[in-house]
Amino acid sequence: MESTHVVLDSPVGALTAVVTDGALSGLYMEMQRHRPPQETFGVPAEDPGAGPFATIAEQLAAYFAGDLTEFDLPLNLRGTPFQRRVWSALQEIPYGETTTYGELAVEIGSPSASRAVGLANGRNPVGVIVPCHRVVGSTGGLTGYGGGLERKRYLLDFERKTRGATEPALF
Repeated sequence: MESTHVVLDSPVGALTAVVTDGALSGLYMEMQRHRPPQETFGVPAEDPGAGPFATIAEQLAAYFAGDLTEFDLPLNLRGTPFQRRVWSALQEIPYGETTTYGELAVEIGSPSASRAVGLANGRNPVGVIVPCHRVVGSTGGLTGYGGGLERKRYLLDFERKTRGATEPALF
């Protein structure tokens, strides 16, 4: 497997996009919990404005401009079968909406696994694009987020405003 990476600017800080075998395998924030070591990202891309990196940058720019609500990128997510089930379910959470760890556990057919869902959520290698920020605590409050609670709050507020939500957020 060959990996390359670029660093992209965003409203939530620098994002390191990692592409492995032509598909996005990582999107990491600075100071992110569970961020792999830099040397695992491969070499810097020769042309960060071409190939898959161009598409990733375009879609992220459209998302942060409020013009894109669903990403359409090839993903190469490496994790356990359980983690991949959780990450797949995360992609089904509608833009601007939230679910709880318990609801997500029920959704994947493991109703007693809300803690395990939380752990898998925290290991999501493609933040923002696989929207782990849309998962909140059982009372609707913000709980842990690998990128930090301020970033989670920013992303949720941004999506709600862009979607035109009028109901107050619980967090």
